[in-house]
Amino acid sequence: MNKTEMAKKLAKKTGLTQSQASDVVDTIFTADPGKGIIAVELDAGRKVTIGGFGTFETRRRSARQGRNPRTGETIRIAAKTYPAFKPAKGLKDRVAD
Repeated sequence: MNKTEMAKKLAKKTGLTQSQASDVVDTIFTADPGKGIIAVELDAGRKVTIGGFGTFETRRRSARQGRNPRTGETIRIAAKTYPAFKPAKGLKDRVAD
């Protein structure tokens, strides 16, 4: 499912127009700088918890040694912060076989 399909389903379930539903989805999920509720919170180092669904958060990966697979040369991989999602128990149970 992509954002357009999500907006269509949201419009159908809530009675919003498809344009309004698309605006809602974009307002929550867009990754454009300074936009997107979830992205803005993660930029600020805060978690976004949606009860029964899961938690969006940032995690920090330390700098480490790596190896260039082509040459075998040891390289330095810089530290970085990355987004992560941890599903809630309710979501895990629903998706589990």
